[in-house]
Amino acid sequence: MAKDLDAQVEAFRTRPLDAGPYTFVAADALVLKVREAGRTVNVHALVATGVNAGGYREILGLHVTSAEDGAGWLGFFRDLTARGLAGVALVTSDAHRGLTEAVGATLPGASWQRCRTHYAANLMAVTPKSAWGWARALLHSVYDQPGAASVHAQSGRVLDALADKLPQVAAHLDAARAGILAFTAFPKATWRQIWSSNPQERLNREIRRRTDVVGIFPGRDALIRLAGAVLAEQHDEWTEMRRYIGLDVLARSRHATEPGQPEEVTLTATTA
Repeated sequence: MAKDLDAQVEAFRTRPLDAGPYTFVAADALVLKVREAGRTVNVHALVATGVNAGGYREILGLHVTSAEDGAGWLGFFRDLTARGLAGVALVTSDAHRGLTEAVGATLPGASWQRCRTHYAANLMAVTPKSAWGWARALLHSVYDQPGAASVHAQSGRVLDALADKLPQVAAHLDAARAGILAFTAFPKATWRQIWSSNPQERLNREIRRRTDVVGIFPGRDALIRLAGAVLAEQHDEWTEMRRYIGLDVLARSRHATEPGQPEEVTLTATTA
């Protein structure tokens, strides 16, 4: 049974990505435990999802590495592009430097959106506890705007409000501004799907729900077998659901990245 399942999971993980262009992509990593050489070690399961030309979500790939570093992410994205990943306009993720650099190296035409949920946690770390409620409300006010122009205008007002009272917080927000506002280059109808990796987090929770039962895997093959089967099942479910993003909105999203449209966001990140 395991042999048959391994073959199915391998076929799923190595299939051609031929339903592109994949306008929007999200990537994240999970830490899981395996036994290797008589000891228990942490490994990282790298997972990417995308929105294909039909507006449906797909599981693009699963890759297990010893560390979530630049080499691991670069190998992962090189494999995705070799299998056909193309037409990517935006990648949403946290600010892991290795991930963003891999995106820049393999998807040079793509912008990068820093997940707003992860960024809020990063900003909280540099904000005095007594002032976090106020700073968080200001940050949320940036996203709670009717259009791209008002988002950028409100961002400027928030920086002005923070500059005097919390200069360190203002500097942190200013440095992250391009990444966290990349979503504004695309139609507003897509914003909730692309401005955070929360949909990816829900997928991660489903993987953990299954893998927590095991706890420590006897090897990487066993991990890939179970996680790959979960992802393949989710992939099939997505193909039967309604479109994640409408075709007209996808067409406008691709147009937003054509020449003469707003320039792509420069891929820069910190590990903060």
